[in-house]
Amino acid sequence: MYRLNLPNKITLIRIFLIPLFLVFLIPSSKINPIFAALVFGVAAFTDWLDGYLARTTNQVTVMGKLLDPIADKILITAALIPLVELDRISAWIAVVIISREFAVSGLRTVAMSQGIVIPADWWGKYKMLFEITAVILLILNYKFSFINFQFMGTIAVWIAMILSIISGVDYFMKFWNQINVK
Repeated sequence: MYRLNLPNKITLIRIFLIPLFLVFLIPSSKINPIFAALVFGVAAFTDWLDGYLARTTNQVTVMGKLLDPIADKILITAALIPLVELDRISAWIAVVIISREFAVSGLRTVAMSQGIVIPADWWGKYKMLFEITAVILLILNYKFSFINFQFMGTIAVWIAMILSIISGVDYFMKFWNQINVK
């Protein structure tokens, strides 16, 4: 019987926070975006926390390696699709970002079946940071005299999309380089 360690439990918490996040994101009111951004921020923080705990306490597991990227993809997809519906992000940008997630997941699965491990790198970490920033800013969507969250969120999502493409290409290049070595 497999027992979940603390990092894997934290990853599961991220997955279970997604429906709560959507409950606050979809209905329109002045207070809901604040709660949606808060729940999304907590869920995004668990991404860092579970990885940190797994590495520092030597609790990296196969289950964690599987669950963590799935939880990340579900979280980002669950945020981007409603933001398209709320007209805060272009559908094609969401499609590019989500497609990269599926492509990299598929590539990692094929690589693992060939005994190849393609670790996450800094391109992907920066991509995730800009995705999180963009989503929070676009959820809040506030405009003050000189601060426009929609504009800043749009800039952040463009950077996230560019980093998605770069990191996706980087994963494929690493895969092909390792296939050519075999």
